[in-house]
Amino acid sequence: MFWKLAAAIAAAVIASQIPGLAGYWFWILLLGVIVAFVIEGVRIVPQQSAWVVERFGRYHMTLEPGLNLIIPFLDRVAYVHSLKEVPLDVPEQVCITKDNTQLGVDGILYYQVTDPRLASYGSSNYVSAISQLAQTTLRSEIGKMELDKTFESRDEINKQIVHSLDEAGRNWGIKVLRYEIKSLTPPEAILRSMQQQITAEREKRALIAKSEGERQQEINVADGAKQASVLRSEGEKQAAINRAQGEATAIRVIAEATAAGVRAVAEAIGDKGGLDAANLKVAQQYIDAFGLLANKANTMIIPVNTGDVAGFVATAMSVLDRTRQAQAATKG
Repeated sequence: MFWKLAAAIAAAVIASQIPGLAGYWFWILLLGVIVAFVIEGVRIVPQQSAWVVERFGRYHMTLEPGLNLIIPFLDRVAYVHSLKEVPLDVPEQVCITKDNTQLGVDGILYYQVTDPRLASYGSSNYVSAISQLAQTTLRSEIGKMELDKTFESRDEINKQIVHSLDEAGRNWGIKVLRYEIKSLTPPEAILRSMQQQITAEREKRALIAKSEGERQQEINVADGAKQASVLRSEGEKQAAINRAQGEATAIRVIAEATAAGVRAVAEAIGDKGGLDAANLKVAQQYIDAFGLLANKANTMIIPVNTGDVAGFVATAMSVLDRTRQAQAATKG
């Protein structure tokens, strides 16, 4: 403002020294003062911004986006704040876990100014304040967990940090929207151990999968052998049944054929000349039997009494005669 008034006075002095403008220096001075007041009194605030105005060093008002008027010399714009969401990179720091392991952690948080007045007077530097508080809270949360737990609890850590920062940020006129851990970096030795553990775990899973496959294979083979044995025994059982049935049928047919033959012989004996024919047939078979013995062996057995042949034939014929008589009695 003072520089603008000084420029207006200088312009009036220069005009007073010019012969054609010497009589207008006052109006030039007045015009310069009016222009300086207009420039200083009119403030155009951009969208998503807030300007804090002080009057005589004390907070007076907050200028909203758009055209605003202030009183020069009395009012001044002391602070300018952006109401947009702002990302803030939190530097990496070394944290100690519950199992005394060093862990490098860095993250990023997002905040937004919600109260320009508190943001101006609540803290001398709210950006540094929330950054330091985020680091402190992060160290505290990491210290409550073991190393393995930290890798799977990122969401829990993020929520706890946001909760702590949001409570503190109310006094600073800001709101912490979210916090995200970008990286967790354990020492090199821990990384190698973790890699070995992962490799061992994968090998373990591979062995388990292989053993399960072999076990299932053996089960399938045993089950197949069992089913094959059952089917084979069923087949053998059915074959035995079929053989037994066949043998029974054959025995029955032979018996029926023998019975039919006996009946036919008995009927033939009952006819005229049948007994003589049977006598001749028995004698012939008796002689044929001795002939076969002579062909098959060097030693021939003959009866001591050749009359036995006639006796044998007579005995056979008596049997046939009794059979014929029984048949005739049955018919009668």
